[in-house]
Amino acid sequence: MTTHHNMYHVIKDPVHGTMQFTGTEDKWMKPFIDSPSFQRLRHIKQLGMGDFIFPGAVHTRFNHCIGCCYVASRIAEKIGLAEEERQLVMIACLLHDMGHGPFSHAFEDLFQQRLIRHEAWTPYFLAEYRTDYFFHFYNQQNPRHHLSEDKFREVENMIMHRATGKRVLADIVSSQLDADRLDYLLRDSHFCGVTYGEFDFRWMIHSMTIIETKQGERLGLTHKGIGVVEHYLMARRLMARNIYHHHKKLAFEFFLVQLLSKLAKNLDRTLPDIRTSRLGKFLFAANQFNQDILAGKNITTLRDDFLRDQYAIYRELCDYDIFAVIRQLAESLDTNDAVQLAKRLHYRQMPRILHLEPGDIERAEILLQNFHADNKSIADWQFVLIKTPHQSYSIDADPILIENERNIVRPLEDISFMIQALSNHAEETCFLSIDSEIMNLKSVQKVLREFAPETIAN
Repeated sequence: MTTHHNMYHVIKDPVHGTMQFTGTEDKWMKPFIDSPSFQRLRHIKQLGMGDFIFPGAVHTRFNHCIGCCYVASRIAEKIGLAEEERQLVMIACLLHDMGHGPFSHAFEDLFQQRLIRHEAWTPYFLAEYRTDYFFHFYNQQNPRHHLSEDKFREVENMIMHRATGKRVLADIVSSQLDADRLDYLLRDSHFCGVTYGEFDFRWMIHSMTIIETKQGERLGLTHKGIGVVEHYLMARRLMARNIYHHHKKLAFEFFLVQLLSKLAKNLDRTLPDIRTSRLGKFLFAANQFNQDILAGKNITTLRDDFLRDQYAIYRELCDYDIFAVIRQLAESLDTNDAVQLAKRLHYRQMPRILHLEPGDIERAEILLQNFHADNKSIADWQFVLIKTPHQSYSIDADPILIENERNIVRPLEDISFMIQALSNHAEETCFLSIDSEIMNLKSVQKVLREFAPETIAN
């Protein structure tokens, strides 16, 4: 059967090629895509400071969200979801990253214990669509499948991991086999210019099926998908080790957060236009939040109040707000820590890196503590231990289910020796970051010789 081409809306994408959406799907998406809050995602890079290491990695949350929505449409079509279910799943995947702040995940480190993550802001962004005006406008465009308060609540529940409807719909939005991961692994790999994140996407979709469990219908794979899901999970591990947790990317993101933290604590001594800017006002409030947390005040109340009071500013922030401040500070004649950090970021002055084995961490922490006690003139950010855990596959968090030729369902780790070996293993990236200006100091070299007598990583 031939469908007239005018019935399709086409988006050209470097990852998925020609992404075709039916005219109906296009109308489901367009009112959200055209909204100011979604357009803001054009100005938030997907990989934070990743492009300082991989120059092509300038893709945005905007690209990814549309890609994720496309993947959801392909999964929905493969497993035979009803049109109304496909609509809700596609909207949820389109909006799943609305809550991200500047530089994506890096910005979350601004808060004590990462108590405020991007997911916490998502309900505030979604609330902007939950109005009579938006529903009326949307339903005029979509006379067949209206959006209601109840339907939109289900969309939000899927995004916020508290779905009350069919579990298989929520699995497409958030699971170990979700549309989000299927898109970002391929997208991040492409834009970084590496092959670590590649897997056979079309075969993965082809292998997907609905699996009946005691908890209801779940998204899983037929036995034909075992090879591709092994490849996919290994791709996830390799992307974490080589891209997401690349030592110099993490070091630069550490510099970025240190700059913002030091600005927040010293806004009264910075340039007036920074103090009165959107970013300055937000940093002032974030610093107060962190101080109140350290003082032992009620976390839940503080968090709720901060999200409510600061959302109006947060919704306007993007990468450009921070780049503008970095450039302004880098050109300053001052010598304070914020200016020094801004210069490192603006002029891409890389710290030196020394990789550590997990068994070295405790000794490194003691040595660094003693070092900073004896060398007060060297800032804490100039010589620091950075460590980040990651886990490729969790048995505990809803394992991927496989259905064999006889319709027997088993978790993936029971079938795959490789995945069994990978399951529930937390791996850790750990290294010393040394500001290049202090690299040759005898006191620094003395600490480094404890771990690398002859060579220091470039």
